[in-house]
Amino acid sequence: MTEISQETMMFRRQPEKKEVAETIREVYAALEAKGYNPVDQLAGYLLSGDPTYITSYDDARTKLRRHERYELIEELVISYLKNIKK
Repeated sequence: MTEISQETMMFRRQPEKKEVAETIREVYAALEAKGYNPVDQLAGYLLSGDPTYITSYDDARTKLRRHERYELIEELVISYLKNIKK
């Protein structure tokens, strides 16, 4: 007969995290589809942290909140700097 351990086992589930750039593109598309100005809405969210700047359409708000704001800003800065070097 097999023995069952009495120790508590720790299970850590790694949430699936999309690439930050892909998430930004998806949120941008959702904002555009709903008729919002994506730049204004994303800037408002990044500055304030208020998730109501982002539409819930196509689960955009949830997708964006899976990332820390500093990760979003970091990705935007990296992308910007890569484009100005061209």
